[in-house]
Amino acid sequence: MLYGLGAYGMWGLVPLFWPLLKPAGAVEILAHRMVWSLVVVGLALLAVRRWGWIPELLRQPRKLGLITVAATVITVNWGIYIWSVNSGHVVEASLGYFINPLVTIALGVLLLKERLRRAQWVAVGTGFAAVVVLAIGYGRPPWISLCLAVSFAVYGLVKKKVNIGGLESLAAETTVQFLPALGYLLWLGAQGSSTFGTSGAGHAALLAATGVVTAIPLVFFGAAAIRVPLSTLGLLQYLAPVFQFLLGVAYFHEAMPPERWAGFALVWLALSILTWDALRTARRTRAEMAALRAQAAKETDPAAPGGAGATGASGFLAAGTHAP
Repeated sequence: MLYGLGAYGMWGLVPLFWPLLKPAGAVEILAHRMVWSLVVVGLALLAVRRWGWIPELLRQPRKLGLITVAATVITVNWGIYIWSVNSGHVVEASLGYFINPLVTIALGVLLLKERLRRAQWVAVGTGFAAVVVLAIGYGRPPWISLCLAVSFAVYGLVKKKVNIGGLESLAAETTVQFLPALGYLLWLGAQGSSTFGTSGAGHAALLAATGVVTAIPLVFFGAAAIRVPLSTLGLLQYLAPVFQFLLGVAYFHEAMPPERWAGFALVWLALSILTWDALRTARRTRAEMAALRAQAAKETDPAAPGGAGATGASGFLAAGTHAP
């Protein structure tokens, strides 16, 4: 639980970090993040001596292609997020991560032909209504939020297909990003436009720290993912946008007119419905699995009450039901 709180807490507080990197622009910060992330992850892999996955990955062109797609999509996500924070759009960026679960569900329906339960349809519809309300309030669609939500949802979908560990995946993705990012930084230096090394040692150290800021929450997340139930992890994920939203309102003093509050209220309602449905479904699934195990135990122990051959109502329900 502490690992999970640490991961999502750091992701929630990261808007405090990006403004410290000015006068570097968003693209320069993004390039440094790519370069230094590979350095940090490479050192981590060297420390744990975890290299066996590389030859296996190189023998799978399809996975390499998916890694390239993931690297491209997360580059877009990182770039938009850094720009939005440093341009005074922290609240709108937080909205992107609030609606991300709804976009993920929508992608599951559109691309994977998944079937939704009624509560999930209600949540998605409420989320769509929230976007409409916010678009009317802004006078335009909330493009920052939508781009962040869609890019991260696509990233999650691709990562599901790749199916390798978090540290290994980040290493592979930043390897794809490394040469273009390094080339851009070298070009900036040749043009005399780079802030690395020209704005003091402290500024250079902060730019290098982008790798640590990227890698540490991911390591914490990986540690939490194997120790706590996914239902708990799913609830913890809302901590990051909550912290970002609070920072945007209380620290960065971004405006929150009534229509923006209305839009966010609808999003929070949609997430409440989604969370309630997920917890209810998880409880039902656990109960059905327990019933199946109890029935299997009776069938293998003829001496047990209602043992092999019993066809009571509870046995019929246990055998004839399955998780939605």
